[in-house]
Amino acid sequence: MESYLTREGFEALQNRLNYLKTDKRNEVAKKLQAAREMGDLSENAEYDSAKDEQTVIETEIAEIEHKLRTSKIIEENEIDTSKVSIGCLVKILDMEFNEELEYKIVGSSESDPKNRLISNESPVGAALLGRSEGDVVDVRTPSGVLKFKIISITR
Repeated sequence: MESYLTREGFEALQNRLNYLKTDKRNEVAKKLQAAREMGDLSENAEYDSAKDEQTVIETEIAEIEHKLRTSKIIEENEIDTSKVSIGCLVKILDMEFNEELEYKIVGSSESDPKNRLISNESPVGAALLGRSEGDVVDVRTPSGVLKFKIISITR
């Protein structure tokens, strides 16, 4: 499945990558140097801890570089608001609780439901994709079927 990023998500990943490659790598290098100066590395917990941290950082760097290289960037000015698509801000009405909710549909790597960013692969995101204002959407979730009415679609 193709991976998507909004422009904001792409820039946030670039910033994170830059931070990891500069600040975090330098911080870990200093920890490794300090641990080496303590002597015997075979029983040096600080050295082992710094090596573990280095592995975590290098893994995250590789994952971010892969996402940046392989994801399609959704440009805000290219978003068609006649139907729900990735990058859209969707206002919906939860028909059971008569509550308005607003979500931005994003690619899975940007998903952050606490901040109202839902993945196009999530049950709600997938059900909304391709639908129009006024549509009533049934969303199958682990807790049952939810009904939402699409109130508005914006950029």
